[in-house]
Amino acid sequence: MIINKLDSIEFKLKELHDFTWLKKYGTAFWAVDETGSGCIGIGMENAGKRYFCKIAGVNTIEAEVSPKESIETLKEAVHLYYELSHPNLVQIIEEYDYGQFYLVVFEWVEAECLFAHWDFEKYQRDAMLKSPKERFRQLSVDKKLKTVDVLFSFLQNVNKKGYVAVDFYDGSIMYDFSTDKTTICDIDLFRKAPVINDKGQEWFGTKRLKAPEEYKKGSVIDEQTNIFTLGALIFEFFGNFTDEEIRQRYENNQFIPCSYSEWQLNEASYQVALKAVSPDRDDRYRTFDEFFKDWKESGI
Repeated sequence: MIINKLDSIEFKLKELHDFTWLKKYGTAFWAVDETGSGCIGIGMENAGKRYFCKIAGVNTIEAEVSPKESIETLKEAVHLYYELSHPNLVQIIEEYDYGQFYLVVFEWVEAECLFAHWDFEKYQRDAMLKSPKERFRQLSVDKKLKTVDVLFSFLQNVNKKGYVAVDFYDGSIMYDFSTDKTTICDIDLFRKAPVINDKGQEWFGTKRLKAPEEYKKGSVIDEQTNIFTLGALIFEFFGNFTDEEIRQRYENNQFIPCSYSEWQLNEASYQVALKAVSPDRDDRYRTFDEFFKDWKESGI
């Protein structure tokens, strides 16, 4: 582990690199280095304008791929942000190669990630601090329902354009607690349909939210898989789970919904969400349109 520095910001990598070439975007004010993608994110500010710079090929400490693979993945992902353009999706300003790196510059979003794993230690050290996830869960029902509407709109758009959301979870969702705006980020692994699980249990995604087919090699990953994902996220927003129940998801490779007694909304909405996360695909909603219709008609 080697400490790299840009302006007053420090971040850990496997190697020492010169990042002064980023100074064209101003002064560094933030960085996230704990990523498995092999990319580092650096926030830059120039004359009141902020940018999110995502750099591939830097060999992060927790990289699960080589620097070359991280560059290939990010390059292949750029077109997704254009093809899946949506009012709540982060926007790219520019992208290009720079020496051994590949850079994508996004518009900065004043929001907090709902699964900011790079800050977990900070919240564990100080019990008085509440994570964005905890703060979001404590929002009013109406505010959280508006976020669900955004997710429906975004995922319906993804499906209608012939794509499948891969590795979509609460870490892909950002929330601005001052304006209550929801933003989608990090869609790098989304794929054009048809999609087949070619990795088995190692298929992309968190075990907290994965559908059964995301553990089985050769299974189809499609609209119904994404319906399960959204259903699981809805349970995260409106259900109560113990730490042990969440641990069981990892241990047993299985999402288990909360009981109705631990559900924040009415019974009709509970039944809708329950159908969305049915382990048997045949018991789930066939389409997002059906899912959304029942969700809106549940009286929430």
